Amino acid sequence: MAVDFNKASRIGKILIFILLAILAVIVVTRYYQSRPGSMLGKPQEYELTYKPADFKLEIDEENALAILSNPHRYRREFNQMVFDINTSVLRHVATRMGLSDSLRAAVLREYEQNHHDYLADLYFKDFLKMRDTTAQIYETWYDNESSSATKAFEEIAAKYTCFLINQVLVTVIPTKEGRILAKGQGLETPCGIAMNEALRPLLQRMEERAAIEDFSRSRGLLQEKVEKAIAELATMEVRDKKGINKQLQTKIWGMNVSSSDLEITAISILKVGFRLDKRFAVDLNPKSNIVTITLPEPEILSHEVYPKIEKLDIGWLRELESVNFNEAFNALRKEFRREAYESRVFDQSKTQVISLMNTMFGPIVKSINNRYEVKVRFERVEGDGPQDTFSDNLEG
Repeated sequence: MAVDFNKASRIGKILIFILLAILAVIVVTRYYQSRPGSMLGKPQEYELTYKPADFKLEIDEENALAILSNPHRYRREFNQMVFDINTSVLRHVATRMGLSDSLRAAVLREYEQNHHDYLADLYFKDFLKMRDTTAQIYETWYDNESSSATKAFEEIAAKYTCFLINQVLVTVIPTKEGRILAKGQGLETPCGIAMNEALRPLLQRMEERAAIEDFSRSRGLLQEKVEKAIAELATMEVRDKKGINKQLQTKIWGMNVSSSDLEITAISILKVGFRLDKRFAVDLNPKSNIVTITLPEPEILSHEVYPKIEKLDIGWLRELESVNFNEAFNALRKEFRREAYESRVFDQSKTQVISLMNTMFGPIVKSINNRYEVKVRFERVEGDGPQDTFSDNLEG
């Protein structure tokens, strides 16, 4: 039987062509399977390779707080702020998910064309409702208008952000059954990325700025309230008791012919503290995270001396006519004050007032930021002089 080599050659060429075609189909199929959004990929999942990225939004916190404080006046700016925040969040999520340039552009276009108008309206109406319900519960001691506005905006943004992310991504990304297969660095749901990496840090910066503005705005009112409530801040009280014994004798030719004995005791109540009407200031330094409270140096606020004659034996020549009782009382008074100045009562007074200022201002300062600390400094007021000027008009 003769072999038709020409026919065999043609069959061989056909088989080779078929094999090459099959190989080409396999290569092309695998190539398109590796591309996000390909309809040749797994029908139930969309593959994404997450990438690291830093959230970027240059927002002027001061302007943002002004807008939130008066949304009716700045309605257009309010809508623009919502647009800037939402587009920045969407841009960050798209970058982290490793979407292509065309898909990232489609994400922003989808939001601007189909979602921004109604979302901005929802933000505005919900914000006004929350502001109206919280306006009656502002603290009178500490004005927190900016902080309350920021917290209200944070609640609204948290309410709508995940909804926005899901609506836009489902529309733009060609998924099957809404499933996404993610791999790479920092795996997180799109909603988690938006909330934890973008929205929360942004609003935290706004809250810190709001707390600083509230504190600065209410500082004058706070100082006035403190000054009126405790214009003289007494922090230490010193009680003491002293006595003077005096014997008066009359001698004739060197002989004691008459004598009088006098014993005077006195109780002293001395209060040391600060006159806040002389110096009281509260200053905040955002760079160093320190709130500085400036007080005058401590001084004696009041000193009461209660003298008492314990013993009085008068001789027949009445030597007491030459005794000046006021001099005796003043001597006791001066001794009480001398010991007070030489003791640690003024240092103890400073320690007490530092503790008191931390108790009074600590919660307010911590509401700004946990990193803030209270620092108390003492300043000598010009014109302060010695306090030991005693009157001779003391009552016995």
